[in-house]
Amino acid sequence: MSGFDNLNTDFYQTSYSIDDPSQQSYDYGGSGGPYSKQYTGYDYSQQGRFVPPDMMQPQQPYTGQIFHPTQTYTPVASPPLYGNNFEDEPPLLEELGINFDHIWQKTLTVLHPLKVADGSIMNETDLAGPMVFCLAFGATLLLAGKIQFGYVYGISAIGCLGMFCLLNLMSMTGVSFGCVASVLGYCLLPMILLSSFAVICSLQGMLGIILTAGIIGWCSFSASKIFISALAMEGQQLLVAYPCALLYGVFALISVF
Repeated sequence: MSGFDNLNTDFYQTSYSIDDPSQQSYDYGGSGGPYSKQYTGYDYSQQGRFVPPDMMQPQQPYTGQIFHPTQTYTPVASPPLYGNNFEDEPPLLEELGINFDHIWQKTLTVLHPLKVADGSIMNETDLAGPMVFCLAFGATLLLAGKIQFGYVYGISAIGCLGMFCLLNLMSMTGVSFGCVASVLGYCLLPMILLSSFAVICSLQGMLGIILTAGIIGWCSFSASKIFISALAMEGQQLLVAYPCALLYGVFALISVF
């Protein structure tokens, strides 16, 4: 038993003193047994003071719903771009970037080599007209018994890539690939006239050679004129017309032979 007393004394170290008058002992059993509890006094000085209900700040009642808090701001909806009805929407061709007025002006510029080209219009990336002219050129070749659609599109792609690199080296402002393809495609229009003439008669005689040379000069002169006006390359038209003549000469060979 002496061992247990030493164990309790060494292990349970406490600062409790029975001589402390602030600690009171209560024995509910009256026997001082193991069920006797000791309770300390409670300090009621830390309790808050009583506040009358009329002096308390009124709380705003909660007006929201469960999982849906009340919004503190009113969201403002952005106005629609073209209105709420279909009548205010732009035409479909305008959304696709197809402008028939500009297409007609570019076509007249190509058909009239001496007409001054509008650089603001010619600098647009418009591929609707060139696609139609390429299809028309292939269709006229088909009427002459020549299925050359693959050659037409292949030579056009290679020629546009070559002119794109050349014009970017020669001009100070630079040019986009779409603009080069648009101008070269529009200037293919006189070549359609040559292929249409090949449907009626052969172009392998002297008359055909003269007509072919004139069409090549027409296409190359129109293309160089448009490039000069769009890229502000004054005095360099002959330098630009030479590679254009080489490109349209390949199309002429397809039409003749």
